[in-house]
Amino acid sequence: MIVLASGSATRRTMLENAGVPFVVDTAPVDEAAVKQSMRLETDNAARVAEVLAELKAVRVSARHPGAIVIGADQMLECDRQWFDKPADRAAARAQLLALRDRSHRLVSSVVAVRDGQKLWHHTDSAQLTMRRFSDAFLDQYLERAGDAVLSSVGAYQLEGWGAQLFMMVEGDHFTILGLPLLPLLDFLRENEGLTP
Repeated sequence: MIVLASGSATRRTMLENAGVPFVVDTAPVDEAAVKQSMRLETDNAARVAEVLAELKAVRVSARHPGAIVIGADQMLECDRQWFDKPADRAAARAQLLALRDRSHRLVSSVVAVRDGQKLWHHTDSAQLTMRRFSDAFLDQYLERAGDAVLSSVGAYQLEGWGAQLFMMVEGDHFTILGLPLLPLLDFLRENEGLTP
């Protein structure tokens, strides 16, 4: 049995489209508190993403003995500043203005846990550069995207109209969406009997 310890619709869709049988079960994690605590000891966004992914998986694992529980998390880092999912459209606008005409790094981590023990993890990153878009374009984008901008750490969906915010993207598409899918599939084929 495979359990996805994430409420992300995008991660769920990626696994469904890849033909992975799974159930979804999430546990509340105070991500802000974890990030604040870890910020005191490290500026390594990749380490924070891995810790959050593992914490989510471990918490859910207690409810699913013997199952492989998949936890995932993503961090956005720009000039050593960490960005979170925006709370509202005004915060999304401010965030996109802060990223405009700059490069940022998206880090995605995935952790597999069974019975509270970490079995495997993989962390990957992508570099994205936003173009110098106009304020008018930004307003049009936010209006068209609606509340979907609140579900992404970057306040954009690269797989849709948000692609027009960018001038360059370097990295794995699945990593950008929030789940390093291909390494995860390799792990699941070897450990959960997915068809090789």
